[in-house]
Amino acid sequence: MKKALLVLLAISALVAYFVFDLGQYLSLENFKAQQSEILAAKNAQPALYIAGFFVIYVAITGLSIPGAAIMTLIAGALFGLLLGTIIVSFASTMGATLAFLGSRYVLRDWVQSKFGARLKAIDDGLAKDGAFYLFTLRLIPVFPFFVINLLMGLTRIRTWTFFWVSQLGMLAGTIVFVNAGTQISKIESTAGLLSPTLIGSFVLLALFPWAAKGLLALVNRRRG
Repeated sequence: MKKALLVLLAISALVAYFVFDLGQYLSLENFKAQQSEILAAKNAQPALYIAGFFVIYVAITGLSIPGAAIMTLIAGALFGLLLGTIIVSFASTMGATLAFLGSRYVLRDWVQSKFGARLKAIDDGLAKDGAFYLFTLRLIPVFPFFVINLLMGLTRIRTWTFFWVSQLGMLAGTIVFVNAGTQISKIESTAGLLSPTLIGSFVLLALFPWAAKGLLALVNRRRG
């Protein structure tokens, strides 16, 4: 009964998002058209705007609704690089963890009953190197974050591990987007923000823990 209610609430929120075209409010064009008014309102009540922005960001990521990238740019425009990064880092991680827990609570048992043997092999691998896998996926922007949230919820990776690795892994991309948002008037779309060079840098950064782990294992074998 509780699972059905949770699914119903999530579906209702998604239907409302598309039926009422709420996505129009999560666009660069909409923000730019009202940027001066929004900034004035934020400056008048900064604490209220920070809290409201945080809650909305958590809801968007928790429900896997499109718009997190635009919200990250807006955070840079509204709050600057430092505060914007802090807000987005924690809000995105909390939202991702909610999506992760929702997937685990609603879908895990069903997937376990259908693909138990295959899932066990994945769980065994994640038990050994789960943090490394998750960190790698988080650092490479070509993998949709909402898909990672849902898929990880189907495994047995610990919630705390998912939280702190996600926050650390998403930090580099968060800084890039928030920093870009401080110059939001010059941005026409999010497509050009992730150049091949930048993505390549993320890939190299993602591979670093694996290289360090391999080097450490080699050193320990030689000592042994």
